[in-house]
Amino acid sequence: MLVSLIELFFSVLVVALSVWWWAGLTEAALAALLVVLVCAVGVIWKTYRIERWLSESDLHTPVPWKGVWSEIAHRIQRLLRQRENQVTVAEQRLQYFLQAIQASPNGVTLLDAQGRIEWCNSTASSHLGLDISRDLKQHIVHLVRDPVFSKYFATGDHDSEVIMDGRASSVSSTPKLSVQLHAYGEGQQLLLSRDITSVTLADAMRRDFVANVSHEIRTPLTVLSGFVETLQSIPMEDSERQQYLELMAVQADRMQSLVADLLTLSQLEGSSPPGLYEKVNLPDLMARVTSDALALSSVLSGQEGDDRGPVHDLIFEPAPDWALLGVRSELLSAMSNLVSNAIRYTPAGGVIRAAWSRTADGAIFSVKDTGPGIAPEHLPRLSERFYRVDRSRSRETGGTGLGLAIAKHVVQRHGGELRIQSQVGKGSTFMLVLPASRIEPLTD
Repeated sequence: MLVSLIELFFSVLVVALSVWWWAGLTEAALAALLVVLVCAVGVIWKTYRIERWLSESDLHTPVPWKGVWSEIAHRIQRLLRQRENQVTVAEQRLQYFLQAIQASPNGVTLLDAQGRIEWCNSTASSHLGLDISRDLKQHIVHLVRDPVFSKYFATGDHDSEVIMDGRASSVSSTPKLSVQLHAYGEGQQLLLSRDITSVTLADAMRRDFVANVSHEIRTPLTVLSGFVETLQSIPMEDSERQQYLELMAVQADRMQSLVADLLTLSQLEGSSPPGLYEKVNLPDLMARVTSDALALSSVLSGQEGDDRGPVHDLIFEPAPDWALLGVRSELLSAMSNLVSNAIRYTPAGGVIRAAWSRTADGAIFSVKDTGPGIAPEHLPRLSERFYRVDRSRSRETGGTGLGLAIAKHVVQRHGGELRIQSQVGKGSTFMLVLPASRIEPLTD
């Protein structure tokens, strides 16, 4: 601009001096005024031209001008590019931030000063049943109609979280949510929601587990302490004392079995899943299961000496020449638990059949008995720890209530599942289903 002013000054000066030299002072002044007017018209035209250029949608096109106006246009274009780059970077950061919130396992809902929804991620939509396209600018209390949340929102103290029911995906399952409000900005609030259904269930299972363990151990301990007190305080004959000691040994064995099963469950839950590197000879494994089953049936007969023998009709079909890929001790425990469970709950003289079969998806170890059967309402809970359909029958036969829980953990760790089929009065069938990746032909 300074250069343009200097050029204008020298142009007026040269014209005025030239005219003054040839025509006189008055003509020189008029000539100078004419030069100024011409320059002013030129400036007005160029100003109008740049205003028109600034009003266009695209300012990035090159301008055909020269001089100061070209410099002005280039500086405007440079500033515009810098601003666009800044906006692009800001938008990218915003998108990264929103993507991070969307990927969060916790629900995030942004509320304005009046409690109306400004934005929420997909997790919050699932937790609270919100639809951001439909519920935008709706008041959160009008959409989350839980009395616990309404009371929490109305109070001014939001330092702690509150537990409420989430939006149920089905009639049988209602999730539990932990929600908390956090103030930010100018009166705005951030609503965080967290699904604690699994934590709540785990806590309930822990309480039930502690109560069950306490109950299961307290019973034999009470019997043992009673027998010990009797032996200490009452004189008795050797035969009677021997009978008491045998009863005490039974209770001690029961506690030992309970502790052993609890340790097995703890090891299964705390260890990593088994790999595919260990090959277990299935015929040898079935031979061990058969031997243990015969021994257990004989023990339950209550007979001694030569008369002692199995009281059930045990049918074990020949095992296929397979190798199971997994942990031998775990597979043996799962299979033995199914067989022993059938023996304990099947009356003497009943039939128990164990067999392996191949399916398109893998292999199945099934144990079928002719016991009393199980009512349908008990089937979903059979694999829970200490759950018994007939508690008195289980205690009579020495069961701990953990066998099916162990079998379920083992087969799940090997990528399979436990299936149960039963009908009252017609017996039951328990199946361990293993994936095809766990089965290989047995090689020498």
